[in-house]
Amino acid sequence: MTTQLLETSQLATLDARSISAWFGDHKVLDRVSLTMPAGQVTALIGPSGCGKSTFLRILNRMHELVPSASLAGEVLLDDMDLYDESRRITDARRQIGMVFQRPNPFPSMSIYDNVVAGLKLIGLRASRTEKDALVESCLTKAGLWKEVRDRLRQPGGGLSGGQQQRLCIARSLAVQPRVLLMDEPCSALDPTSTRRIEETITELGSEVTIVIVTHNMQQAARVSDQCAFFLAEAGTPGVIVEHGTTAEMFENPVDPRTHDYVHGRFG
Repeated sequence: MTTQLLETSQLATLDARSISAWFGDHKVLDRVSLTMPAGQVTALIGPSGCGKSTFLRILNRMHELVPSASLAGEVLLDDMDLYDESRRITDARRQIGMVFQRPNPFPSMSIYDNVVAGLKLIGLRASRTEKDALVESCLTKAGLWKEVRDRLRQPGGGLSGGQQQRLCIARSLAVQPRVLLMDEPCSALDPTSTRRIEETITELGSEVTIVIVTHNMQQAARVSDQCAFFLAEAGTPGVIVEHGTTAEMFENPVDPRTHDYVHGRFG
């Protein structure tokens, strides 16, 4: 690994085109298209069961890990098709990181080793000096450095839930992703930890393209630049009813169903 890997990654636009998805014979998404602009935070909102998390997992090829799963459509990262047969899955996962609903650090591994764990998985070698710089940089970006800098060799599993989630964000950032996907990253956290994660998202927005699934409308309003409202009605597959800037979606939506949802009238 060279010091170039410690520099900010080039921002990328993610473009999903006519995505349909199935689990076996059950269709869960129907021709969903969405552009997620470089350097912006895109929030995916909508009731449970409308395909938001499935869509998110399609964006970095995790959907195909489910044996019965299939999909149609394209996902383009700056005009390069992630599902092109010549592209390796590990390449997609390096460029498009993922933070899950519940924090999942390696519990017995130290805080330091948690952050650099991804380097080995993608086959990058680094000197101790490079690792030290990377750990400090990523923990700082995740808003955790000041809290853990004196105990980097202690187990990651000994941190609080909110700290563990920020450690997972730091671990994702260590491989220099161009896009970071977040699946309800605050749903299991207390209000103070949630606020810190939101601050981290806001600060990272200028360095990495972020796509976040959230059921918290206040959170979507606080952290995102644009929103996409997913809905699955009467047993039909999930679709995007409407998408636009966050201000437009909350203050002047076109579809009355969007208005009702963002103002808490259903879901």
